[in-house]
Amino acid sequence: MKLASIDNNTRDGQLVVVSKDLTKAVRVPELAITMQSAIDNWNALEVELQAVYKRLNSSGIEGSFDFSSKRVLATLPRAYHWADGSAYVTHVELVRKARNAELPESFWTDPLMYMGASDAFIGANDDIEIEKEEWGIDFESEVAVITDDVPAGTDSKDALSHIKLITIINDVSLRNLIPNELSKQFGFYQSKPWTTFAPVAVTPDELEGVWEEGKLHLPLESTLNGVLIGSPNAGVDMTFNFGQLIAHAAKSRSLMAGTVIGSGTVANQGSPDGSSCLAEVRCLEIIKDGKPTTSFMNFGDRIEIDMKNKEGQSIFGRINQSVKEYKK
Repeated sequence: MKLASIDNNTRDGQLVVVSKDLTKAVRVPELAITMQSAIDNWNALEVELQAVYKRLNSSGIEGSFDFSSKRVLATLPRAYHWADGSAYVTHVELVRKARNAELPESFWTDPLMYMGASDAFIGANDDIEIEKEEWGIDFESEVAVITDDVPAGTDSKDALSHIKLITIINDVSLRNLIPNELSKQFGFYQSKPWTTFAPVAVTPDELEGVWEEGKLHLPLESTLNGVLIGSPNAGVDMTFNFGQLIAHAAKSRSLMAGTVIGSGTVANQGSPDGSSCLAEVRCLEIIKDGKPTTSFMNFGDRIEIDMKNKEGQSIFGRINQSVKEYKK
């Protein structure tokens, strides 16, 4: 099943069921007005939503309309909880190697995670609005999941059953603001602007054969200004699966329905298929040549992020954003 939130001039948008090929959609106000409402009542609504999805894909359904990703908001335009992990430790290792810093052994056994701003997420075609280029504007292509209620102390195996929706995101970073923030040893804040969601989120059954043991085994493509930066496989070199990330977040407290958990930047060891952020590209240049030659993003740049099935069809729809100067 594929779901989206479309713009209806409210902060939380309106829930729609989207066809498998992303061409048609239908509102389901008799079931749930918003995505958060659907997640809150998932056990009661899932079967009925799946029935709507089946009819939409087969014979069509009254009230359906052409689906356009230009009308979408983030899958969850705002959420109660957003936590981003760093599941690809090879990425962290590379970044540290570029600055001649050792990687603590604990990073291989205990996930890194920070709590991000969930008061607002943005849609797949919304501009990335940043005040200054010198802040070091970078994209980060990731996989993310949305959970139902997760009890505190849930183990990593049971945590997988709490994953209700899967999508891809662009977790934008302002790289040149990060060092000062991390030096305070109190985490990210100013260096993390709004996160972008793909047009749709899908249920795990939609990913049969590629969603296995909490990992999504498909390439995640990142294209900057028409040039492919990378397409690493999201299921390769993922040190911590989503069950482990959720269990980590729920170690000492429960997670509420609608919690979003991110994978961190998708990366494969040695970057044989390219990178999912410019910071990694620059690190590779530093290791090879002693200095970076690739700049971070500038105003007017366009970043596109997509994941396709084995038939070459987009699963979640394409993230397609321009970087714009923010003006009050």
